[in-house]
Amino acid sequence: METGIGGWQTKAYALLSGSLGPVLGERTAKEFAALRISSVGDLLRHVPRHYLSGTELTELASLQPGELVAVTAKVARIDRHEPRSRPGGRPGPGRLEAVLTDGNGRLTATFFGKSHLLEWWERQLRAGVAGLFVGKVGVFRDQLQMSHPMFVMMDAAGRIVANSEEKERLASLSSGGLVGMYPATAKLPTWKVAECARLVLDTLPGMDDPWPDWLREQAGVLGLAEAFRAVHEPQNLVEAARGAERLIFDEAMATQLTMAYRRADAAGRNARPRVRHAGGVLDAFDARLPFALTSGQEQVSEAILDDLAGERPMQRLLQGEVGSGKTVVALRAMLTVVDSGGQAALLAPTEVLAAQHYATITGLLGDLGGGRMLGAPDVATDVVLLTGSMPTAAKRSALLRAASGEAGIVIGTHALLADQVQFAELGLVVIDEQHRFGVEQRAVLSGKAQVAPHVLVLTATPIPRSVAMTVFGDLEVSTLAELPSGRADVSTVVVDGATRPAWVDRAWERVREEVGAGRQVFVVAPRIGGTKSGDGKGVVELAAELADGPLKGLRLGILHGQLASDAKDEAMAAFAAGRLDVLVATTVIEVGVDVPNATMMVVWDADRFGISQLHQLRGRIGRGSHPGVCLLVTHLAPDSPARQRLDAVAATRDGFRLAELDLEQRREGDVLGATQAGSRSTLRLLRVLEHGEVIATARELAIECVRRDPERTTPGFADAVRATEVLSAGDWLEHN
Repeated sequence: METGIGGWQTKAYALLSGSLGPVLGERTAKEFAALRISSVGDLLRHVPRHYLSGTELTELASLQPGELVAVTAKVARIDRHEPRSRPGGRPGPGRLEAVLTDGNGRLTATFFGKSHLLEWWERQLRAGVAGLFVGKVGVFRDQLQMSHPMFVMMDAAGRIVANSEEKERLASLSSGGLVGMYPATAKLPTWKVAECARLVLDTLPGMDDPWPDWLREQAGVLGLAEAFRAVHEPQNLVEAARGAERLIFDEAMATQLTMAYRRADAAGRNARPRVRHAGGVLDAFDARLPFALTSGQEQVSEAILDDLAGERPMQRLLQGEVGSGKTVVALRAMLTVVDSGGQAALLAPTEVLAAQHYATITGLLGDLGGGRMLGAPDVATDVVLLTGSMPTAAKRSALLRAASGEAGIVIGTHALLADQVQFAELGLVVIDEQHRFGVEQRAVLSGKAQVAPHVLVLTATPIPRSVAMTVFGDLEVSTLAELPSGRADVSTVVVDGATRPAWVDRAWERVREEVGAGRQVFVVAPRIGGTKSGDGKGVVELAAELADGPLKGLRLGILHGQLASDAKDEAMAAFAAGRLDVLVATTVIEVGVDVPNATMMVVWDADRFGISQLHQLRGRIGRGSHPGVCLLVTHLAPDSPARQRLDAVAATRDGFRLAELDLEQRREGDVLGATQAGSRSTLRLLRVLEHGEVIATARELAIECVRRDPERTTPGFADAVRATEVLSAGDWLEHN
């Protein structure tokens, strides 16, 4: 099929991918960058959070400090404070406070200026009159306030009264009876966003719809141009909702179509069957295991071994609670491939995690991982580690052993993706913590195989079904929920440093008690160093403070992503070997680190972490037979939303419940991991918990699309898949 304008097959995608500069001017286009808006399509999909009808009153009680909002409210009273003289006799600014109300909540609109300005504001803001106020919500003396909000007042009939050019623009938002309230910034207030959206809408006449008629009819959605007009210039709320339905459907459909074509592509490729061989290294490994597999591990292992024995490449996601035994299941799959003459590659997101995997796997294998070493069993295989910071000689040796086939298992970081890394017969790719990588990294590693390899993706982040369909929709999903026997319980306590500072002192005393009992402790901080503003302590400051204060005399070490590789390895090795009592670290220890003697964790400024991240961190303790305790230290007020997140983590160890809570509070991309460098989220409107039915419908329609058009010749299908993959692409960067 011939390539269309700019590489797009449809005029719609060509138009929507265009830059805002030619339409709005370069200066205005740059201002939209703060809202993650760079193209025409981005702006048209930047829809109002809600609509005001002119007489509708916003619930003031729902406002949060820091929000840029527009509210309709009545003026309850006016308090005028005349200017006071400053030192030297010069008059200072006066202050006018308008107390706004919706009948329940209250908000103060504050204005500063000279007497003539106070008089003007006082004439405008008469008690009992309703108005529309736009500004940023702040706090002063524990009360919500707006400082110098832009406003227009309403007459007795609820109509906006405009008396300036700026207010006329704001008033024009109400054309058609509705005022759209957009996510905005200080430089781009809601009225200006709306004006820009209207300018862009004028470019739409003649735009085709990327979806074919049959698909729109089955989905029951508006045409695309009609939907854009409906959300930005609606005549009523029903029309606005119908427009939003189409845009939400588009996001669901594009992701599901991409996943459906990926599944079809994988199903159309041939893989070399990896059948379990009797008497091989897997049998030897199973015979030596010092513990029995859980029923869940056995069931998932059988499903994976069945996939490996097939002629189509396995594409499976294995999700499991922290400590559920995913590594053992993955290792059994790798050994199955080794027994069949192939190799397995395990890709980990950080050097610390790669080294931990290497230590765990070689420890489990013993001399079965000794390769051709003297005295090793005949069925033994070689296990090598490859990271970017390894010494040249060690890296060269690892590359040679991988390329020759001597190494049956190769473990590494993104260094495995380098061109010089080659395999003799790569049969299985294992990706740990897939959300730290893009799909293209998975494809690069798979591309090093002569025939399509089997792929197993691991994640310790519990994933609700709707998320799995959206983000991992090209993979079959297996779940390990059962914890191996012998694992100790972990209790979690929120340490209130705001109202009970003595509790923080007690936390450090508790650390000394744990160390005195022969155990070890993690202390986790949200950053490496303190901020310039002094807002919070980082690992460096906290470790120094503890070493000279409450933990003086204990053996402390530090670990973070900016340390040299050998320093990171030494710190982790010293802690694992018991040569350190306390390890002060960033979230670099979030996943994969396994030190059974670590029974306590103190998370400093725990309110700066997300729910799922705290759950992952907590999984680093209680991995042995001794009970664990996790202390979440916060200096926020008990009624703050962030503090309530901590209470939720302390209340349950159900990772799937916590994942849903996290997803309810944060964007999907945040829940699934750090935003990938160079990428923008493809999900602007779709909320995977709220829109589960839309996702399920889109999945079924995507399957039908692939059935009707397996070669992706329909222009809109090709463009939707391309756009999804372009937006979700990005090289992974280590942030810790």
